[in-house]
Amino acid sequence: MHCTLKLQGALISCRSLTLGALPEPMDIIPKDNGITPAVGIPQMQKLFEEQRKHLDYFFSNVEYAQVHAFTQVLMDAKGVIFFTGVGKSGFVAQKITQTFVSTGTKAIFLSPTDALHGDIGIVGSNDVLLLFSKSGTTEELLRLVPCARAKGAYLVAVTSLRNSQLSNVCDMHVYLPLERELCPFDLAPVTSTAIQMLFGDTVAVALMQAKNLTREQYALNHPSGRIGKRLIFRVQDVMKRQDELPLCKENDLIMDQLVELTSKGCGCLLVVDKECHLIGTFTDGDLRRTLKSIREGVFKLTVGEMCNRNPRTIGSNAMAMEAMQKMESPPSPVQFLPVVNYDNVVVGIVTLHGLVSAGI
Repeated sequence: MHCTLKLQGALISCRSLTLGALPEPMDIIPKDNGITPAVGIPQMQKLFEEQRKHLDYFFSNVEYAQVHAFTQVLMDAKGVIFFTGVGKSGFVAQKITQTFVSTGTKAIFLSPTDALHGDIGIVGSNDVLLLFSKSGTTEELLRLVPCARAKGAYLVAVTSLRNSQLSNVCDMHVYLPLERELCPFDLAPVTSTAIQMLFGDTVAVALMQAKNLTREQYALNHPSGRIGKRLIFRVQDVMKRQDELPLCKENDLIMDQLVELTSKGCGCLLVVDKECHLIGTFTDGDLRRTLKSIREGVFKLTVGEMCNRNPRTIGSNAMAMEAMQKMESPPSPVQFLPVVNYDNVVVGIVTLHGLVSAGI
C-alpha cells in the first residue's frame, strides 16, 4: 500500500508496514523552504559575542548607587526576604532564593498564585518582598502588591523598564539595564534572565561578605556536599571502632594473625599491649616483604619483631580532611591511621577507603 498526504504544504509518504516494524524515515519539511539544518562555528561564535555585548551593556549602565541602596535594605531586614516572579523570571527568582539561603541569608520563594490563595499569610511586617519582572507589567504580581502591602512588607520591584506599573506601586525599584534580548525577534527572555541571575547572585555574595560568613559556616549549610563534609566531618565520624579494629599483641605469631589481618578490611594490624596502648602497626605490605626476604622463616616470627613502632597516628577530634592529608604526606603515603587518645590508647582506625566512601 502506498499513499501521499499533504500536510501544511509538505508531502508525507506512507507505506504499509509489517507488524512490529519501524516506519521508514519520512520527510515532512519541504525541500525548498530555505531552512539550514546545521549551525556552524562562526554562527555560534557570533551569537556568544552578541550575548556578551548585551551583558556588557548591563555592566556599563547599571546604577551602583541604586544597587547599594537595595543591598542595604536586604542587609537591614529583620525578617525574611521573599522572592517572587512568574514564568522565566519566577524560575530565576527561585534559583536566587537558593543562593541566598546557601550563603547564609534567610530567603523563601513565594509563588504569586499560591500567595493569593492563602500563602500570603507567611509574610509579615518585618519582611521584604522582591518582585522580579522584566516588563513590570506582570498581572499576577500587580495583584499581589496590595495584599503584601496590607501585611506590612517592604516591596521592591526588580525590572528592566525604568517606569512601569510595578515600579510605581512598590516602595523601591531596582532597574536592570537591558539593551535587547539575544533572541532574533527580541522576544524570548534569554538575556534579561541572565542579567537577573547575575544581579541576584552577585548581591547574595555581597551579603555573604558583609556578614563575614566563614568557610565553616558555609559548610554547615552544605552538609552533604564535598565542601561541607571536608569542613564538618571529624575523624570520630568516619573511623572504625571496637570489634571492627584489627588488634593483636606483639608476641602473637604473624601466621596466627593472618585472618585478623585480612578480615577487617583495613590492610593492617594494630599492635597493642594489655591496656590497648599502641605499640606499632603491621601491614599486608610488611607481610609481602617478609615473605619475600625470609620465606618459610615467617612462620616463626612474631608481629612485634616486624611491626613499625613509629606509625603515624591521629586523634578522634581531628578533622577528617586532616587525616587524609596526613595519610598522603611524605615520605610515602599510607592507607590508614590508628586513632589514639591523649594516653596513646587505641580508640579506632581511619582508612583512606573510609574517607573516600564518606565523600571527603
